[in-house]
Amino acid sequence: MHFPIRRKQDIKVTKRKGKSGSAQKRTRRGKLISAGYLFPSAAGVLLFFVMPFMIVIYYSVVDNPISKQFVFFDNFVSVFQNAAFQQAAKNTLTFSFVSVPLAVVLSLFLAMLLESKMPFKSQFRTFFLSPMMVPIASVVLIWQVLFHYNGMMNEVLVFFQGEKIDWLNSGYAQVVIVVLFLWKNLGYNMILFMAALSSIPKDILEVAVLESATPLQTFLHIKLRYMSSTILFVTIMSLINSFKVFREIYLLKGDYPYDTMYMLQHFMNNTFGRLDYQKMSAAAIMMAIVMVILIGALFLTENYFGKDVEG
Repeated sequence: MHFPIRRKQDIKVTKRKGKSGSAQKRTRRGKLISAGYLFPSAAGVLLFFVMPFMIVIYYSVVDNPISKQFVFFDNFVSVFQNAAFQQAAKNTLTFSFVSVPLAVVLSLFLAMLLESKMPFKSQFRTFFLSPMMVPIASVVLIWQVLFHYNGMMNEVLVFFQGEKIDWLNSGYAQVVIVVLFLWKNLGYNMILFMAALSSIPKDILEVAVLESATPLQTFLHIKLRYMSSTILFVTIMSLINSFKVFREIYLLKGDYPYDTMYMLQHFMNNTFGRLDYQKMSAAAIMMAIVMVILIGALFLTENYFGKDVEG
């Protein structure tokens, strides 16, 4: 009987095919396991985020949920021409463009200050971190005590021969909300910047010192570059929080506050109370488009200024 003699190359090819087959099985099995772990999260996002947003888009292009007549952009035009919406959009954009840069710049300044050797550092840090541990209702109660017509701020003004100001029912109302927003959010942003500052490579900072770079040059050309991603994140979070300031204003003044405190969330909340779903949906989509544009511009800016650091 003749038995074929297998060459060494044939044996190696067979072994290689067996190994590649088992590797493919392991890869396929790994993908199935990964898909199994991701499925609950993906289903949750689809069920609670994607589908509701599709429903909002549908409501924004029909006349009402009962007759369901397609009206295309009529709801958007009606909302855009609404005086209450215009006032709310103006107030929200003004508040965001004032409070967000202040939140980023001041929190970065505080983080730099805490990085230096300053006295009473722990007490200073506690003052700005305390709002994170206090419920928002308690913070609002403190603000009501401070800025009431017969509150502490007016008592201080009277003591210095000033006149009382109705803080929450005058042109100063949005200033009060900006101060509240800053005090509530500076601590969290400050922690993020402190973490970013501590992660900057020390050898690069030492080289800058040896090259006789000034502290301002070190900050502008090294620290800011390495913190670009953190600055982007803090800016986005501050922007989102500025659009959610309705909670604090609602606890302070209810559904219909003073004109300069009337935000987009007030408009949508009051529209929902009247069961005007189509206008509320149109306003929500317009707000989402503005948010996407702003956040996209922030990402493009961060990619431009931070690409050399990532490379």
